[in-house]
Amino acid sequence: MSRLLEPPEGRQVFETTFTPKPADIDENGHVNNVVYLDWAQQLAIAHWRSRALAQDQADFAWVALRHEVDYRRPLLPAETAQARTWVSDNTEGPRFDRFVRIDGPDGAMCAQVRTVWCLVEKATGRPKRVPRHMVEMFI
Repeated sequence: MSRLLEPPEGRQVFETTFTPKPADIDENGHVNNVVYLDWAQQLAIAHWRSRALAQDQADFAWVALRHEVDYRRPLLPAETAQARTWVSDNTEGPRFDRFVRIDGPDGAMCAQVRTVWCLVEKATGRPKRVPRHMVEMFI
């Protein structure tokens, strides 16, 4: 990814903030790169839990297949990050793309993440085609 990620016009966006803990700071004095990936996963889980039907949450889980992360600006110890996530309106069978943007308090992008998730049926552990109703509740 080279361009800054922004949600399409009218897309439903889930937001939260993250404030780094002392353990999140690396020897360079800023938030460690792996922390952004953890935040992206926490954000995806919170978004799923906030929007998905109780029955879907009981029947299905998501497994990450791929993470692609761009880093632009370090987030410093006392800074709070604004995190946003949204999903693609297209699926490929069981695959669903999710986008995350984490900005510093100045609005500058610190990290952005494109993830590919696979829907898994909990009872069988097998991939399951993403039903249209799931796509629609997130877009």
